[in-house]
Amino acid sequence: MFGYVKVSLEDISENCDNQRKPVTSGNRESGEYPYYGASGIVDYVNDYIFDGDYLLVSEDGANLLARNTPIAFSISGKNWVNNHAHILKFKTYETRKFVEYYLNSIDLTTFISGGAQPKLNQKNLNKIPIPIPSQEKQKDIVAILDRFDTLCNDLTTGLPAEIEARQKQYEYYRDKLLAFKELDNCE
Repeated sequence: MFGYVKVSLEDISENCDNQRKPVTSGNRESGEYPYYGASGIVDYVNDYIFDGDYLLVSEDGANLLARNTPIAFSISGKNWVNNHAHILKFKTYETRKFVEYYLNSIDLTTFISGGAQPKLNQKNLNKIPIPIPSQEKQKDIVAILDRFDTLCNDLTTGLPAEIEARQKQYEYYRDKLLAFKELDNCE
């Protein structure tokens, strides 16, 4: 077991929500930069307002409750984010990824308001207690979860690893099933 402290997101991240600029689809000009919403890339636009590594957290939408896609996801590089996702900047990769994995693993219903349109407002987002271990422990946890994520979600890595594991499993059982003991000749 390891120790941790409970903190709020405002204690360990910079909230960049005030820099968001929603642009209606009719006013967006096509381009090379990802335009993010609550659940990922919505479009590609010709300009950007963010450049760097951020954690986006869904602010509204049915996915907050249904969880069909992750509600927290990391983005990097030049991009534009609309007002359906909270934008958090962290000092380290490990803390950003740790918080991403943590938020995607917990039930957030007590922090979500709204009836027909579920909403995770900034005030409630900041109330979510985050158990933060030491930087070294975060690094270990994130390294393990990143490896599992790659195996599960990256076909170029995961599929060959899965095929290799199934091949070894097949060979093991084949050898066990086809290993016969010679019977003594009873005359």
